Amino acid sequence: MSYRTADRLRTVTLDDVRGAHKMLSGVARTTALEGSRHLSSRVGAPVLLKCENLQRTGSFKLRGAYVRIAGLLPEERAAGVVAASAGNHAQGVALASSLLGVRSTVFMPKGAPLPKISATREYGAEVRLHGQVVDESLAAAQEYARGTGAVFIHPFDHPDIIAGQGTVGLEILEQCPEVRTIVVGVGGGGLAAGIAVAVKSLRPDVRIVGVQAEGAAAYPPSLAAGRPVSLSHPVTMADGIKVGRPGDVPFALVGELVDEVCTVTEDELSAALLLCLERAKLVVEPAGASPVAALLSRPEAFEGPVVAVLSGGNVDPVLMERVLRHGMAAQGRYLAVRLRLTDRPGALASLLGALSVVDANVLDVSHVRTDPRLGLTEAEVELHLETKGPAHCAEVQQALRDAGYTVMG
Repeated sequence: MSYRTADRLRTVTLDDVRGAHKMLSGVARTTALEGSRHLSSRVGAPVLLKCENLQRTGSFKLRGAYVRIAGLLPEERAAGVVAASAGNHAQGVALASSLLGVRSTVFMPKGAPLPKISATREYGAEVRLHGQVVDESLAAAQEYARGTGAVFIHPFDHPDIIAGQGTVGLEILEQCPEVRTIVVGVGGGGLAAGIAVAVKSLRPDVRIVGVQAEGAAAYPPSLAAGRPVSLSHPVTMADGIKVGRPGDVPFALVGELVDEVCTVTEDELSAALLLCLERAKLVVEPAGASPVAALLSRPEAFEGPVVAVLSGGNVDPVLMERVLRHGMAAQGRYLAVRLRLTDRPGALASLLGALSVVDANVLDVSHVRTDPRLGLTEAEVELHLETKGPAHCAEVQQALRDAGYTVMG
């Protein structure tokens, strides 16, 4: 029997997760479980945040990667390991390999955020940039494994990976024995499967809800079909759960043990990330905020106490800026307006003065004088404003109208 065939026939048990927990002692942090008063008031029951965004490397991925690499035979370790990732798995494999004295090579897309590339190198991996998307990096990593004998470390489709991720579930039961619902983001399914194995083995009454981004939700159609189904073009800002096909091993476990897989929109992800930053004071990437997005979108659907797993915090600063703007816009805290005014000295100052009266913060001004659509004495101004919410947006627009301006959008 080949090693690959043996892996596919293996499942994951509570004993596997407990063994992984012992193996990770002194390696992975027991991350904090923090209460959220804001979410608790929305849900009507205690809500706690499992802060895997504060794990070493900034995500839960170290757990599974370490267990997988630690379980290799001596000759396999000597051949080194290879992985493909745009971020979290790359860093987990890099650090786990360094801790175990194993050579690691990680293929990353050429467009991967520079902070994630730098971090992966600093954790000790040789980084090779290949392709524009992770699928191309994945193909290159698998070709490298075939050519060199290096062991390919899959991000989610292996029993050892799942057992390592399942240690999050053991910690939740220790930290919150009264938990009734656990909400966790789902990409390939490794984290959800591992948590489900650990929790359902000890507390079958606990409800486990998986969350996927609406534009990258491969699990609902796969569960309906009874087999993994591939998405042709998954699209979401949450790259940590942007997976086009469930893994074979986690799919079987999710189908058996996870009670529900729901989806959230990009607006809901943005609002959740903003809430984590503003109210919980936690930097969380969009994938890590997906459980919070589910709680915000359907607060009545979750019996408490609820634990939401914040799976990672490795967010590119450029993406963070975009997502925060999107989240504020989704909450009605940004307002974009276009209007025309007479092109004369002081006209723009008068407009800004009218906005200051209603306490609207001007973020950006675009002032156009030369356009064939405009009259000889006209100018068009586009304003991006920060407001206090939908009611304030309406107040600002009315104030502009009262001041004699025609608001076009």
